[in-house]
Amino acid sequence: MSKVYTTEELIQILRSERQACLKGERLKLEVTVSGNPLIDQFIKSDGLQKFTAYEDFKAAIHDYQKKYEVSGIVWRKVTIKTKILRYPEVDSQLIALPGDVEILKNAKSSLLNFWDEVTDEMDLYLSFNNSKQYQNILKADVERIAQRTEWASLCVFENSNFLEIILQLGWGKPEEASYKRGRPHSGSEYIHAVNPGNRPIG
Repeated sequence: MSKVYTTEELIQILRSERQACLKGERLKLEVTVSGNPLIDQFIKSDGLQKFTAYEDFKAAIHDYQKKYEVSGIVWRKVTIKTKILRYPEVDSQLIALPGDVEILKNAKSSLLNFWDEVTDEMDLYLSFNNSKQYQNILKADVERIAQRTEWASLCVFENSNFLEIILQLGWGKPEEASYKRGRPHSGSEYIHAVNPGNRPIG
């Protein structure tokens, strides 16, 4: 039997292929911008050809994941205010297998406990309108949202004078949960915690 690639190897393969596509080493030449040959001759389509080549390759990797049951989970480690958390997340270029979603669900409570500890006394905002607008919310609002969702993830923006911790509360397939692509079956709500007086930037 031939070797089955690991999650880390698939991530590296995708990274290399993405670079090749961005450099124009891979193009899907039959892709057109409008479908009208008269119009398409005046429009540069190389960007779309690069993007489509990569998306096709990524879809093949996702099929490979399903066929050989290669997890999309990577383990992240975050340190905030001297507190450390190691938690699972689906890599942004891979898909979650059913077992991966169970891992995410099982990690939700420890991630939420960590969130509660590190965001104590921070201002909380719910993002909406594709993160273009923010509404100030209370910890009780976060708890209500958390009860309706299945899994959680974190993202941190930090420098010497700014801290923003973004809690993603999601349901369904993680790869479809961002950007409202999979609604209503998959989706996310984003809670932003910032130091008092600051506004979210992420």
